[in-house]
Amino acid sequence: MKQLIASEVRFRPYGITDGERLRRMSARLSRHSLYTRFWSGTPRIPEEYAAALAVLDHWDREAMAALLDGEMIGIAEYVRDPDRPWRAELAVLIADPWQRHGLATALVGYLAALAGRRGITEFDADVLLENRTATLAILSSWPAARPVGADGAARYSLPLPVPAANPPVNPVVTPG
Repeated sequence: MKQLIASEVRFRPYGITDGERLRRMSARLSRHSLYTRFWSGTPRIPEEYAAALAVLDHWDREAMAALLDGEMIGIAEYVRDPDRPWRAELAVLIADPWQRHGLATALVGYLAALAGRRGITEFDADVLLENRTATLAILSSWPAARPVGADGAARYSLPLPVPAANPPVNPVVTPG
């Protein structure tokens, strides 16, 4: 299988024309990936999610997309907490063939840089306990993070900037 160099991956803010790319990404997501991101047995990316991304304000709600050959292979987003505007909820979704290769780390790094410039100093992330991939990704970037768990999920408070090494500028991503 061909190794993919990140210079082939384009990272950019999610745009108003990305809805169809996002919907097509469903074909590259397993039921498990969809379940661990949306916490339901949805067979595809929910239309409500696509609709919410279509009206991003790029301040209180932002998303970064990873594109390969014009197709979306990953997305990371934050939603600012209106009661605690220095905090935002973080969520990431990576197409199955590109998981565990640094793509999420790069997306979160770019998103964290934007969030920091907008006054956000902490991300919150809720992770299902069975989502070992997300847990390992969090701990690789925030080694001191300790979860608070309840009812099958853990909540992480993740200070910004990201304390681990800077996100890779050219991560190596291998589909597979």
